[in-house]
Formats: sequence, C-alpha cells, structure tokens
Amino acid sequence: MSFANQALCAEYLRGKHSELANGVYDVPEAIDVEVARLKLAALDISSDPLTPEQVEYLRSWQHGT
Repeated sequence: MSFANQALCAEYLRGKHSELANGVYDVPEAIDVEVARLKLAALDISSDPLTPEQVEYLRSWQHGT
C-alpha cells in the first residue's frame, strides 16, 4: 500500500507542482482514502460508514501522537 500511496502522490505532485510551494506535505486525505478503499476491495472487505462520534474522534488526533 505504501507504493500505491507514493505513486498516487507523485501523480498528484506532477499535476499540482505549479500551485505548491517547496516543502513537505502530508499525503492528501483523498489519496489515502482511495488506497485504503482499493486495498479493502481487493480483500473483499467492506466497512460501515463512520458515525459522527467516530469522525469527531478521528479529527481530534494531533500530529505526532
């Protein structure tokens, strides 16, 4: 999955390079979610949508924890 993330991020940077300043960026959430979705689909695994409480919990995490 890390290779898929790297490949999709490289494609993202190729398309957005003129809009981005030099620096280090987090993987865009849409790419991370798509890689996870594809991996789960390949394993024939499905999941329920997150509840509002789960979404709030996920948003509360700080970088580096």
